Amino acid sequence: MSEVAITKMSSRGQIVVPKNLREAMGISSGEVFALFGNSDTIILKRLDVPSKSQFEKLMKWGQEFAEKKGIKREDVKKAIEASRKEG
Repeated sequence: MSEVAITKMSSRGQIVVPKNLREAMGISSGEVFALFGNSDTIILKRLDVPSKSQFEKLMKWGQEFAEKKGIKREDVKKAIEASRKEG
């Protein structure tokens, strides 16, 4: 399904997503979006922000993975520092 709508930006930089588009796409207040811009085009991509329980599950998986691979906190800190120096 494809919907088209026209809107304009307010003086505060806000853009309203028209009701017909919000309803067609199931968008509700508080949704989180990433914006991608290039030349005269802006694309909004709805993001799935994990719930607290989903995030905790992901953290547990990450900790178990690191333990199995023998990765220590110091290893991660060193890798971050090295990456920042390259940046």
